[in-house]
Amino acid sequence: MKPHVLQRISGAGGGTRGCLVVAEVAQAHEGSLGMAHAFIDAIGSAGGDAVKFQTHIATAESTPSEPWRVKLSQQDRSRFDYWKRMEFTQRQWQALKHHADERGLLFLSSPFSLEAAALLEQVGVDAWKVASGEVSNLPLLERLIADGRPIILSTGMSPWAELDVVVKKIQAADRDLTVLQCSSIYPTPPEKLGLNLLSELRQRYGCKVGLSDHSGTVFAGLAAVALGATMLEVHITFSREAFGPDVPASLTIAELRQLVEGARFIRAAIDQPLDKDRMAAELAPMRSLFTKSIVALADLPSGAVLRENHLGLRKPGTGLGAERLPDLYGRKLCHSLAAGTLITEEDLEAPAES
Repeated sequence: MKPHVLQRISGAGGGTRGCLVVAEVAQAHEGSLGMAHAFIDAIGSAGGDAVKFQTHIATAESTPSEPWRVKLSQQDRSRFDYWKRMEFTQRQWQALKHHADERGLLFLSSPFSLEAAALLEQVGVDAWKVASGEVSNLPLLERLIADGRPIILSTGMSPWAELDVVVKKIQAADRDLTVLQCSSIYPTPPEKLGLNLLSELRQRYGCKVGLSDHSGTVFAGLAAVALGATMLEVHITFSREAFGPDVPASLTIAELRQLVEGARFIRAAIDQPLDKDRMAAELAPMRSLFTKSIVALADLPSGAVLRENHLGLRKPGTGLGAERLPDLYGRKLCHSLAAGTLITEEDLEAPAES
């Protein structure tokens, strides 16, 4: 494990990079290696931190009787055939990993079988992402835990009792862990996002938390960052008109860029607590331009006793401030003043001693 990888996944370093943005390609590449590489370039250009795929080996995870989640493909007779079409060879996966490294992206892929995990071990993923449907797959989990890499755990279909068992296993092995709130609904409506669970996950497990978002908007991710998420995972697509089951739950590349910029902005704001008095001192020159001073509303002779109708407030705020106005009533001028003159203490006779 490279130290910088763990540091990035752990959200270390503070500043504007306190939230890792993971762009999930999943099956958006439609089995095309060229398309998969194109996604890596697009994610890198949009400012993402990590690219994530899914590694499917049809014979190791499925059967010809597996039903469709969404019947969409005209070229695949079965879900099994669809998974078969999504497969890449180890050499192709290694090329994708190398490309991600060149673009400065962490390389992630969810294994959906022990065979897929073995393949990805050889390829060299930077962390293990456990998909929501694999949380109950204890043989797979035990292999990932034993490997030693950081673990990112989605929770989309799991009750608390199941999560408690799995998290306990991971933490007992002292693995770096991030738990992602996730709702396996595509797309996820706002009332099903479960943003309230971010704080509950953090308190319950004492680990880093994030959001695996299927809303197809930037709003949920930005809200999650404001609530302390250290990781965002979003599906991406090149176009809303693209083919694939995840398109309605995905962000375009332009929206990914917007999410990245927004997440950095929010993290920078959160990570830099503001000292109100220090800020006020820094803004003193600006304050003098925006605030008002006490001025003479008419020509006033020397010795005039100041009354309410003599005084008003005008910019700039370089003279006596508005808060001093009641103190000046009844004071005498020691010399004449022209209308519009900012009044200073030097213009006033010393107040009579009581």
